[in-house]
Amino acid sequence: MTDDQIPHTFQVDLRGLVDLLSHHLYSSPKVYLRELLQNAVDAITARRAEEPGAPATVRLYADGGRLRVEDSGIGLTEADVHDLLATIGRSSKRDGLESARSGFLGRFGIGLLACFVVAGEIRVVSRSARTPGARPVEWTARDDGSYTVRTLADDARPEPGTTVYLAARRGSEDWLTEERVLALARDFGSLLPYDVRVGDTPVTDRPPVWERPHPSPAARRVALARHCHELFGFSPLDAIDLDVPVAGVRGVAYVLPQAVSPGRRGGHRVHLKGMLLTDRADELLPEWAFFVRCVVDTDSLRPTASRESLYDDDRLAAVREALGERIRDWLAELAAGDQERLRQFLSVHHVGVKSLARHDADMLRTMLPWLPFETSDGQLSLEEFAQRHRTVHFTRTVEEFRQVAPIAAAQGVGVVNGGYTFDGELVEMLPRVRPGTTVAELDAETVTAHLDHVEPADELALADFLAAARARLDALDCDVVLRSFLPVTVPALHLDDRAARHERARAEEESKADDLWSSILGSLRDEAPRARLVLNHLSPLVRRVGALADRDLAGTAAEALYGQALLMAQRPLRPADSALLNRAFLGLLEWAAHPAAPSEPSEGDR
Repeated sequence: MTDDQIPHTFQVDLRGLVDLLSHHLYSSPKVYLRELLQNAVDAITARRAEEPGAPATVRLYADGGRLRVEDSGIGLTEADVHDLLATIGRSSKRDGLESARSGFLGRFGIGLLACFVVAGEIRVVSRSARTPGARPVEWTARDDGSYTVRTLADDARPEPGTTVYLAARRGSEDWLTEERVLALARDFGSLLPYDVRVGDTPVTDRPPVWERPHPSPAARRVALARHCHELFGFSPLDAIDLDVPVAGVRGVAYVLPQAVSPGRRGGHRVHLKGMLLTDRADELLPEWAFFVRCVVDTDSLRPTASRESLYDDDRLAAVREALGERIRDWLAELAAGDQERLRQFLSVHHVGVKSLARHDADMLRTMLPWLPFETSDGQLSLEEFAQRHRTVHFTRTVEEFRQVAPIAAAQGVGVVNGGYTFDGELVEMLPRVRPGTTVAELDAETVTAHLDHVEPADELALADFLAAARARLDALDCDVVLRSFLPVTVPALHLDDRAARHERARAEEESKADDLWSSILGSLRDEAPRARLVLNHLSPLVRRVGALADRDLAGTAAEALYGQALLMAQRPLRPADSALLNRAFLGLLEWAAHPAAPSEPSEGDR
């Protein structure tokens, strides 16, 4: 074999590896305690696989920047120490313990290295339960990559199990105080299956609150509400049991008492066989279930290498679907048997249910009588609104709804505001879940068609005013028409549809573009309908303005009516619209302040 064919062994820079763990794999030094707890619990699990009646205790003692962790687990021989602790990535779970493997939480081989994040030295004293005659063995490792192993006297560790000693490195003393260790142990290990204590203070709190017997349903609700407040800091509207045996998940979902943005993901807490894996499992539930916060214990999901999040695989997708189905069932149960509680829930979280309903026709059908929508008849459910109107009209934007809602209501036209999140999609789905319902998008043509025409003689009388108005507003791509409609307090209505707005935006960009881009935009020119200013012939103000003899003043008044209609619709103003409003306001001020012509002297002055 030539020199270049001789196999070589990788060399590991332990300090570099610890730096990698602390700055890239783990999110915080606090994981060192989780790794110690995982190793202790796994050691006990391994021993109980061979000795079902073996003791199952974990004790942590913190004092003066030092920590001692004792467990009654399987323990290690000297050969195990050399083979397992000194070989990075090697796990005791691999060797001869397959029968207990499903109960393991972590991997001893790399997990113990997390302790170097807070300690410069790790000392392990262990006695094997498998080899009764074996003496205790001590393994001492330092962060420079060196370690020593020695055999101790029998009294150094009389019983099988393992003790881990840590001494804090400089700057990390706070991580090993009793107060901090107790807080971390409770956070990570409250649901562990064995007796874990920090000093004399219990850490584990089994069974979980959602599995405990309670004297009554009311008492259980109180206990769950208290648990939610301690865990998440809020008192829930309700609690949803998440007992899904087929998915290997048990827990509870707490309904938030206030509305949250659909884009905000929940900080769900996931325990893996009792050990807290993460408190930020955003992917645990479907996106539409943003109105709950969950805490679950699972034995089926896979952790990532850092054991701080879930591995996104088919198993997680199946669990996500199963938990989503459970929340759907809860909503259906409320609709069928507790409508008052459903109304209370929907008053806060209707957006979340709408998000679900747009993907689930059955849920939309169930929630149809309850989900609130903004309509021209007020706040109504789609079911009630469809019963009132043969055709359900809707707008795509809030601005369009604000333009037409008052006028449409006065004319008997039913309009739903589809501009809010998910509302337009749900209105369009209405015929699928309510056969026979007609749904149509409301545009300027439809609104104008429902307004009363003016007698030809009346329109002829205002011909000069209408001509002046059209001349002033033509540059703004706005036509002027005369109609009669209620209420009379609305002198003018600005009607605009998406096609017209798109064409104006294109024209505006074309005017600012270079020659090449301008020619491209020009090729997209559309003969879309223009915006319309509909003057109300029933309005006394319009009639008085229409009688003005001064054509310039009539044009200025038309501009003022146009600006007022835009403001009433709460539409964003273009620069040209703002300039028109300013010009009309100043023009009217100037006319009002113009000195009147001197009057003839009265009889008494002669």
